[in-house]
Amino acid sequence: MPQDPCAIHVPVLLDEVLEWLKPVSGGIYVDGTLGLGGHTRAILERSSPDGRVIGFEWDADAVASGRDLSGYGERFTLVHASYADLVEELARRGLDAIDGLIADLGVSSLQLDRMDRGFSFRGDSALDMRMDQRRSLDAATLIAQASEEQLADIFYHYGEERQARRIARFLVQARQEAPVTTTARLAAIVAAAVPKKYHPAKIHVATKVFQALRIAVNGELENLVRLLETAPQVLVRGGRIGIITFHSLEDRIVKQAFQRNPAYRVISRRPIEPTSEEVERNPRARSAKLRVAERV
Repeated sequence: MPQDPCAIHVPVLLDEVLEWLKPVSGGIYVDGTLGLGGHTRAILERSSPDGRVIGFEWDADAVASGRDLSGYGERFTLVHASYADLVEELARRGLDAIDGLIADLGVSSLQLDRMDRGFSFRGDSALDMRMDQRRSLDAATLIAQASEEQLADIFYHYGEERQARRIARFLVQARQEAPVTTTARLAAIVAAAVPKKYHPAKIHVATKVFQALRIAVNGELENLVRLLETAPQVLVRGGRIGIITFHSLEDRIVKQAFQRNPAYRVISRRPIEPTSEEVERNPRARSAKLRVAERV
């Protein structure tokens, strides 16, 4: 078995993904968010000797790591694209049917731990936040160009931030003095904007703002909606789709799509959550929720 190049990487809800996806030899599966390959490796092992995985990844750094899966030969195919382009990219490779799909919507360890990517406020770096750096819009540009009302809407709708309007006002005032281009400056502006009595006890006060900007920059919710709408075109009857979410916005979209689309039959009535043991081993798993549906 090829060695994992990033031993620090811990895939979320791994046992549960395998239990619900039920990969078997001869099956064709899609990992819509390859990242550092944890779920893909497990699916390839479980579907040995003839199962295949098509790994989608739009982050160039993760694509480079994904090439380490080449030891699986023709059983693994790397696609440098968003899962939103699932049907088109599969068609380009002569595929029109898959037996299962998994997508882990969390920001990967690779992105969070690379300070220069601008996803985290733990260090100071350029405000980028693009998962696909071929895209033109980064977080600094969005902050510079959006109106106060647009920024407030982004923070409120994508971050569920109750202080959205106040933060947007402070941010617009700050950018008039000098462009807001670094993570540290943005975090400081948010901290100054939110009254101390409203600072959360367990997370950084800027967490929701960073989340909202990342979602907006990458079009994450639009991409998720497109994946959920198009996946039934390629899922075989009885094929399963599992989506791991990390906040209520994504979870609500997945839940409603599975319930409202007649192509799906919900097979996990309640979201599947990590055990206390997994959260202790991997604190980043604490807010993960897996929902699974089957193609009818």
